[in-house]
Amino acid sequence: MRRMIEEFIEREYGAKAEYLWRNYPEYAVFRHGDNNKWFAVIMRVQYKKIGMYSDNYVDVIDLKIDDMFFRDTLLKEEGIYPGYHMNKVNWITVVLDGSVDYNKVCNLIGESYVATASKPKKEEMRAPKDWIIPSNPKYYDVIKAFEEADEINWKQGRGIKKGDIVYLYVGAPVAAILYQCVVTETDIPYEFNNGKLTINSLMKIKLLKTYAGNKFTFKKLKEKYGILAIRGPRGLTNSLKAALERVK
Repeated sequence: MRRMIEEFIEREYGAKAEYLWRNYPEYAVFRHGDNNKWFAVIMRVQYKKIGMYSDNYVDVIDLKIDDMFFRDTLLKEEGIYPGYHMNKVNWITVVLDGSVDYNKVCNLIGESYVATASKPKKEEMRAPKDWIIPSNPKYYDVIKAFEEADEINWKQGRGIKKGDIVYLYVGAPVAAILYQCVVTETDIPYEFNNGKLTINSLMKIKLLKTYAGNKFTFKKLKEKYGILAIRGPRGLTNSLKAALERVK
């Protein structure tokens, strides 16, 4: 598995293994060519070093995950642990013993490569992403807006880019996800401040799908999908994303 992963990294990202420590000849670092930041570290460590009850050795790869919610979800999966010898808040350790599928490891390497890239490269590379964004009926009647048009302007969410999918959660008294939209344009200049709400730029979102008000309520989001708060743009759990996509 280690050999396959090292070959994948060199083939996909043009990064060759660097062996930086004389005392740890099996520790390999892979870094970006433009900013020299590490995006992967492969090591050979004892299982017990990552929290398992075994003195045997295993190859592992450390990867950076910026999305904290995604990271927390990953740590519940077999073969994935808090970062060994790295910042445990941002890094994970993935064992390369087959516990985690090869394709999954490759996908996580891609996440780490984007997370550690320079800002221009990061924007260029990031794949479309799914978000939940809140809507407060006190400030804007989004239900009426979508009754009148299928594409509307919306407050620009930090990190959201063209092509992303956003699920609009409408606050109380609705308290449920009502809409799936695609972002068609971003960074539209706009200045607004009423003392409670500040908007510096807008994005355009186009309606793709409407959900029944009793389908994805806040109670269900909390109890079934682990969504405890929606105060700003945030990612989805895999189970919630699958459920939202199943609805016709």
